[in-house]
Amino acid sequence: MPWKFSVLVVANVTAASDELLGALRERAGRRQCAFTLLVPATGGGKAGREAAQAELGKALERMHGADLEVEGMVGDADPVIAVHDVWDPRRFDEIVISTLPTGASRWLAVDLPHRVEKFTGVQVEHVVAAKPRPPARTEPAPEPEHYGVLSPLAAITGKRNAT
Repeated sequence: MPWKFSVLVVANVTAASDELLGALRERAGRRQCAFTLLVPATGGGKAGREAAQAELGKALERMHGADLEVEGMVGDADPVIAVHDVWDPRRFDEIVISTLPTGASRWLAVDLPHRVEKFTGVQVEHVVAAKPRPPARTEPAPEPEHYGVLSPLAAITGKRNAT
């Protein structure tokens, strides 16, 4: 039976991204791997853990659909503490951290990949995922105010000019 590498994957808003999925598929194509996806909570309290749980569910569904052997968990809101809580050198061989690009990533602002590499002693692969698109607006545009014959005077009173 060949050796199976155990990889700790740390991601949050990028957990279900195409870039991370591609990196994990490529990694699994080189050697047999088992992945553990750690999604730090998006904030303190119950709402932060529920948001992370929802992100974890989406990501696990995509990863299982790609035939990856993966399990998942939600961790502390601080990603450094979340990794510290689960890190065990007897359990994991490698670490992959997925972030948003520089400027949009809070994790890069605190130098998460290098900090994790320093305290774990293993090389960290960093995957940069595209910034997620904001959801499309679905509500109709507001109706303009109509002033009738007084429309030209609306500009004088500071009101918006009606069409």
